[in-house]
Amino acid sequence: MSWTPEREEKLRELWKKGHSGSQIASILGNTTRNAVIGKVFRLKLASRITSKKLEGKKSTEKNNSPETKTQKLGRKARFKALLLDRNFEQENPKKFEELTDKTCRWPIGHPYEEKFYFCGRKPMEKFPYCKLHLLYAFQPKNAKEEDLITEEDIPKFIEKKIKSA
Repeated sequence: MSWTPEREEKLRELWKKGHSGSQIASILGNTTRNAVIGKVFRLKLASRITSKKLEGKKSTEKNNSPETKTQKLGRKARFKALLLDRNFEQENPKKFEELTDKTCRWPIGHPYEEKFYFCGRKPMEKFPYCKLHLLYAFQPKNAKEEDLITEEDIPKFIEKKIKSA
């Protein structure tokens, strides 16, 4: 297949109308999409008319107000943030008989011990545990090494809080 002046003129005309490379190839016949795109490049024809997809993306980008992207916190970071939060609710020890749907049901200690009780904080919606105990209870399948909590990660002044939990 050779590019004759007539075929080149037809290519220029179809390209200006906005036909795709594959459409032009089928109209011209006996050529491929890649051959058409290569010839367009060599002829240095003007860039394509912006497609509807691109126009839609540009308009949505302009209309949106600039968002601040927040970085997702790892499990360890969420744990620290929760424990260091001044507004974090204190434990409200409850006996088994005092448990309701409005109390955290995380057991503290061992049932055979004298000081055994349940957390008693307000639970998260649709869960039986508070924020702190949800972090303990629902761990990801493949916990990342950075998310594993070690003794050195626990600030000394809240060590008692964690060990009792």
